[in-house]
Parts: sequence; C-alpha cells; structure tokens
Amino acid sequence: MTQASAQISVNRQFWRYVLPTVAAMLVSGLYQLVDGIFIGRHIGAEGLAAINIAWPIVGVLYGLGMMVGVGAGALSSLSRGEGHQARAQAQLGNGLVLLLLVSALATVGLWALGDWGLRIQDAEGPVLALGQDYLAVLLFAVPLALGSMALPFMLRNDGAPNRATALIVLGALTNILLDWWFIAELGWGLTGAALATALAQALVTLLGVAHFFTQAAQTRLRVADLRLRPFDAGRSCSIGLSSMLMYGYFSVVIALHNGLFLSYGDATVVGAYAIVGYLMAFYFLFAEGVASGAQPLISLHYGAGQYALMKRYARRMLVVAVGSGVLAVVLFNLAAGPLIRVFNDADPALFEATRHGLRLHMLAIYLDGFLFCVGVFFQSLGAGRKATLITLANMGIQLPFLLLLPPWLGLDGVWLALPISNVVLSLVAGTLLWREWQRLAKL
Repeated sequence: MTQASAQISVNRQFWRYVLPTVAAMLVSGLYQLVDGIFIGRHIGAEGLAAINIAWPIVGVLYGLGMMVGVGAGALSSLSRGEGHQARAQAQLGNGLVLLLLVSALATVGLWALGDWGLRIQDAEGPVLALGQDYLAVLLFAVPLALGSMALPFMLRNDGAPNRATALIVLGALTNILLDWWFIAELGWGLTGAALATALAQALVTLLGVAHFFTQAAQTRLRVADLRLRPFDAGRSCSIGLSSMLMYGYFSVVIALHNGLFLSYGDATVVGAYAIVGYLMAFYFLFAEGVASGAQPLISLHYGAGQYALMKRYARRMLVVAVGSGVLAVVLFNLAAGPLIRVFNDADPALFEATRHGLRLHMLAIYLDGFLFCVGVFFQSLGAGRKATLITLANMGIQLPFLLLLPPWLGLDGVWLALPISNVVLSLVAGTLLWREWQRLAKL
C-alpha cells in the first residue's frame, strides 16, 4: 500500500468511527437541550435554575455510567486487538454486572443525599421545590441513567458505532416527543421532564444490552459471561475513573457556579447560566464524540503494537476537536441573540444576563476539547492514572479561581473562572501528552 492510499485508509476509518459517534453525542445532547427549551418556554427562569441545580447530582450518575462503559469497552477493545476473544467477552459481561452493582449503590446514595445536594447550592423556594420534583422521578430511574451512558460506549468498542448512534437517536426522538406531551400538553413541569428522560433512557439501555446477545455483536455474550470478576472490575473502574471524575468535576463546578450566582445575583442569573451551559454542551458533546470515536481505534492499534498508525488517529482527534472549538467560539458569539431566544423570548433580564455570560464564559472553550482528547488518549492506552491526573488537576486549578475572582470582579469573576483555568490546565496536559509522545517514539 502506498503512503497516499494508507493516508486515505486512515482518514476513512477515522471518520467511520468519529462521525457516528459525534452524531450520537450531539443527538444525546437533545435530551438536556429539549428539556431546557420546554422548561425555559413553559416554566421560565425559575425552571431553568431548578434544572441547573439538579444537574450536579445527575452529572455524578452519568459519570458513573461513563466510568463503567468506557472502562469495560476499552478493556474489551484492547483484548480483541491482542487476539483474545474469550477474554474480551468476559470483560464485557463483567461490565454489565458491574453496571448493575454501581446502579444499586448510586440509588442508595441519591435517596440519602439528593435533597442535601440541592440545599447545599443555596436552593430555596420555588427553585428548590422544582428541583425536588425532578429528583423524585430520577430516584427510580438510576439504572436507566447509568445504562444509557454506558451501553453506547460498549457498542462502539464492539465495532458497532452506527448501531450505537441509532440507539441514541431513537432515545432522543422519544425524549422530544415525551417532553412535548408531558410538559407542553399535560403541564407536568420538571416531573414531566424527568419522566420523559427516564423512559427514553430505558429504551437505549434495554436495546443496548440486547445487542450483545445477538449475532450482530462481534463480542457476543452468553449468560455464563455475566459474572463479576473483581480484577477486571477494578481495571475497568481504573481506566474509566477519569471519565467519572470529569463528570464529577462538572458537577462540583456547576454546583459552585450555582451557589455563587445565587450569592452575587439571583435565580435569573442561574437561569442564564443554564442556557449558556446548554449551548456550550453542544461543543463539549462534539469534542467528546470525536475523542470517544477515536478511542477504539487508538486502543486497538496500541494493543496490536502499531504505534505509528495509532499516532495518526490521535493527531486527527486533536486537530478536529480543537479546531471545531475555535469555530464554536466565533459562531456562538455571532448568533447569540437567536440562540438565546430559542429558550425564552419573553424575559429581557434573562436575555441580557445570558448574552453577557455567553461572551465571557466561552472565551477558551476550545481548550475543553483539547483536555477531553488528552484524557481519552491516555484512557485508550490503558493509562488510567494519567487520565485521572488531568481530571483532578482540572478541579484543583479551577476551584481557586472560583474562590478568588468573584470577590474582586463580582458576577464577571464567576463567568471568567472557567476560561482562565482552562489556559493553565492545558499547559499541564500538553506537557504530559508531549512526554508520552516521546516515549512512544522510542518503541
């Protein structure tokens, strides 16, 4: 094969995995985005504030699902790349059992700490009541929330990116339809939003599990594979830990933002932060889709000892994720007005607060894409500790800015904490990536 044809082959394979994964991630974002649009238009700023107060708790659950899905999927992919099919099956079966165990523990945690998680963010009055309505439904749907996050990752690592995308599209369309029915038609508010999401996630989870027991699965499971294997469970959690911590980081940071915005502003500013978060989430999901789509390819070729080929996929991942982030900054600023009005066009104070926050908060959003990719790169190599280090550093670097900037700059200090900390952390992550690149060059 000539160098040109090899390049074409790499490009084709890269986009074969990345495009469906990006589509799946963007469509999955419709779960939250459609909730936000219906809530913003039918409940208003207090509803948006309530869903944002509940999100840090939801984010922890999603992170647990990501941990199991990414960890078990990466282990299975590495084993298939090494030619160990039976071991790959055992690792996926272990992942499904681990998912059930983690879901049970998470349900107990939500029951015990859910209300405290709302109140610690200074939620009170209507905002607190609406947040409690949302969590009341979520309490019975924890396994579905975790499963809807984990199963698409497992399917992609099984060589079925298109099927994973189809599942998420089906779930998102179901969520949109039920949101319209429960919120707009029946007037069930945040209870309806939570119920619509739970039913959509049930569809994704059940169909995702069923895939592994059909002939379409490359890693077809048997009932005998559904056993908890402590060693594989530990490795899965170790590899996927940075994904969980990334969601945990988002939860902590969003909770701190919520509390600070309520302290220096009011529920309207928290509602504005929710809208900014929905818009930023589309880029986050795009970057996460690029990284997640490239992960099976990087893991597979690293496991096979094809380091030069693995590096090609890693480079494309970084270029696409960071370049699209620069474009996102430009587009979101140019189209800020129409985008904000999609959520609410009847509250001038909410509009102005959102437009101002959008400009400040998105200054360095492309660096989030870089950080996603570096973390996934280390996960793909089975280097869970380095991926975890990046996530922990993300938390450790941003928190001081959240504490120091608001007393000096007020609300602007809260909005600016994220972009400033992203610049600092990217220097740390870039150094780790460069050192790993140099190590691989010697192999």
